[in-house]
Amino acid sequence: MAFPTNEVSATTNDVETVLNEICEVLKAHEDRYDGVIVDTENMQNDACRFAASLKASLSQWARQGKKVVWIKVPKEQAKLVPVAIEVGFGYHHAEPSYVMLVHWIPQTPPTIPDNASHQAGVAAFVFNEEGEVLVVQEKCGPYKDSGLWKMPTGRINQGEGIKEGAVREVQEETGVNATYLTFFL
Repeated sequence: MAFPTNEVSATTNDVETVLNEICEVLKAHEDRYDGVIVDTENMQNDACRFAASLKASLSQWARQGKKVVWIKVPKEQAKLVPVAIEVGFGYHHAEPSYVMLVHWIPQTPPTIPDNASHQAGVAAFVFNEEGEVLVVQEKCGPYKDSGLWKMPTGRINQGEGIKEGAVREVQEETGVNATYLTFFL
């Protein structure tokens, strides 16, 4: 059997075009910083198909001028993490139920913010209609058995606002259902 002798050549753009036609681009939504956040609910759990879709998606997003791609990989799909790392993603942060991966697309220094590395605390100044101020003594902690009276205090939970955290801490420490008020002098 004879084969045609014509040489066939393909450019990188041709290969990317074919890949994009063959591979399903990952579903994602845009963020307000010219980036995309991958929708992981319908993400391929097959590592080979995920790798191909991820490469095709990155190519498309680069052509669209996107800067950063975020993938929140649920722990049930953890086998996809090494695939994304191999394609160029890096770790941003991890929580018990997921790993957040990030990829900076442009050939410029990344401007991706670091994950939070600190905690915020609150103290609540609570008073009633009679002008009495609520104070507590610690049952545990550094001031336990010191005789010191202080305002109710505590740490803000992840995703919680200062107002909500202050009200929650007062309720947890004292059982008092407080209302957050803002005063302007």
